[in-house]
Amino acid sequence: MHYLKGLAAGVLALAGLAAVAQQPNPLAPAPTRPTAETPATSAPTPAAAGQPQLTPQDVNAWLDGFIPYALASGDIAGGVVVIVHNGQVIAQRGYGFADVARRTPVDPARTLFRPGSVSKLFTWTAVMQQVEQGRLDLDADVNRYLDFEIPPYEGRPITLRNIMTHTAGFEEAIKGLISTRDSGASPYEDLLKEWIPHRVFASGTTPAYSNYATSLAGYIVQRVSGEPFDTYVERHIFAPLGMANSTFRQPLPPRLRPMMATGYQLASGEPVGFEHVGARPAGSLSATGADMARFMIAHLNGGQPLLRPETARLMHTTAARGVGPLNRMMLGFYETDINGHQGIGHGGDTIGFHSDLQLFPDDDVGIFVSFNSGGREGAVHGLRSAIVEEFADRYFPAPADTRRVDAATARQHAELLAGTWTNSRGAFTSFMNILDLFGQVKTSVDAEGRPVVPFLNGLNGQPRTWVEVQPFVWRDLNSHERLAAQVENGRVVRFSVDTIAPFMVFDRTPWYLSSAWLVPALLVSLAILFLTALFWPVRALVRRRFGATLALEKRDLTSYRLVRGAAWLILLVLIGWAVTLITMMGDFNNLSPGFDPIIYVLQSLSFVAFLGGLAVMLWDAWLIWRGNRGWKAKVWSLALVFAAFIIVWIGFAFNLLSLGANY
Repeated sequence: MHYLKGLAAGVLALAGLAAVAQQPNPLAPAPTRPTAETPATSAPTPAAAGQPQLTPQDVNAWLDGFIPYALASGDIAGGVVVIVHNGQVIAQRGYGFADVARRTPVDPARTLFRPGSVSKLFTWTAVMQQVEQGRLDLDADVNRYLDFEIPPYEGRPITLRNIMTHTAGFEEAIKGLISTRDSGASPYEDLLKEWIPHRVFASGTTPAYSNYATSLAGYIVQRVSGEPFDTYVERHIFAPLGMANSTFRQPLPPRLRPMMATGYQLASGEPVGFEHVGARPAGSLSATGADMARFMIAHLNGGQPLLRPETARLMHTTAARGVGPLNRMMLGFYETDINGHQGIGHGGDTIGFHSDLQLFPDDDVGIFVSFNSGGREGAVHGLRSAIVEEFADRYFPAPADTRRVDAATARQHAELLAGTWTNSRGAFTSFMNILDLFGQVKTSVDAEGRPVVPFLNGLNGQPRTWVEVQPFVWRDLNSHERLAAQVENGRVVRFSVDTIAPFMVFDRTPWYLSSAWLVPALLVSLAILFLTALFWPVRALVRRRFGATLALEKRDLTSYRLVRGAAWLILLVLIGWAVTLITMMGDFNNLSPGFDPIIYVLQSLSFVAFLGGLAVMLWDAWLIWRGNRGWKAKVWSLALVFAAFIIVWIGFAFNLLSLGANY
């Protein structure tokens, strides 16, 4: 899905970067051994006078001119870039280190990278092979092919077409997604059956990225073909293409282990370790750049020898409905059009690896990039998108879009876009939904009447400059990114941007879940509870110091003590949730059954603290207002009821008040 701060102008200022090509190895590209796929020359693509031509010499010089600098400035260990054109490899370059400690350079022909969700393209290819053979129907209820049942939602089943376009309607499944601990994790087939994520959207209506659904598709291929998924891919995709250095297996086969690049978050940091992907068909591929070139060439060659041309065409051109003119999901691939050229592709991320595969079918061009570090402030995300955008601008240039909607209308449309929004990809029915309270997107309008979308900053880390080029379609002046809104009955109900539109959208957050008022209310509530808890021991010490007594008796004294105790308990439970969630999200290894006991304890305490606390606050307020207590006590009693009520509201709305350790 789906983010850069740090590479900034250095990546884009190509002229200034040319000098960096003189840096010493290993930041310079690893030499590529001559093969039939890497010819010394290639027929140049026709180009206008003065326009760079798509030749091995020009592409390699262009890549060498800025990638070494980008790696060094972004604290990225290494990477591989492969470009194919007209059925041949015209660039196959390794940069930086496969292993920083050993100073092992990246070899594009032998170093394995983890392309993450780019793996899905192999799963989708396998599905289409079975469709071609008549074993699968894209529009049949998938329960026809399973030995367990996916329940309907709003009376509608899901189909493989839904799965391949990320419109099956599943919520996010996070538990067991990825880990660097090889602790005998369950086979992916068992994980599919242990917990079926809730469906939260009707099938075919809302793009919501789902690793679970992709893994389900891999399992369906396994069942109808009669072969284990890993074996199927090896026999029917890797073998026909000669992808000898690729595998979905975890751990790696012994022959391939010495070839595996080490993943890092920062090149200057500690290694991440080999990552075990729970939903294997969705992201467990390990492959060399050279092997990925073979896969790209096959899809650019009408799918052959993997698919018939008509099947590949169906896969590459059948689009799901999207938001306005933004990029859409095809059958597995997603649209990545740029400069008027048809583009399809897929990105992928693990903890340590970040990749992108882009095809320009009409131009017979493909690009694969993969890096083994996230880099400083997520620098790699900007780098990989910059490579594709700069490539297209260099070899497929197009005039800038100069269309503009008049200023008054543009401001009105931007104001209609303003509000609070929730991502369609989320864990909506588990305690993990609390992350949405702090992750909702708040859009606004700047002084010039342009939309401000905080999470979509540009390469320089600053907000993008959105200009409306047609009704409810905006373009960033400094990139190819577009933003579009869906309008119903004069109201904007959904928006997205090109980068994520095929598989994620933002819908308006319902008022009762909106962080616009819930976060301020929560902060006020926490302040009330904190002051109540704090002043309990403070006042006791003051009374003891001056020999005073608390002028409360019987039920009033009991309620006084219970209120203070409840305030402490609520705060401690909330602190427990915060520490647990930060710990889990800070290390994906903790998204495992090992945290289940802690989750169950927190859930049990939440019922006691939140509901019991509200009951105590209500009883205390009733006693105070019936008695002859002063106005300060009465006002504070209402404040405590408000605080406890907000905590209970949030507890129910975001599933802290629930039971279950699946998420």
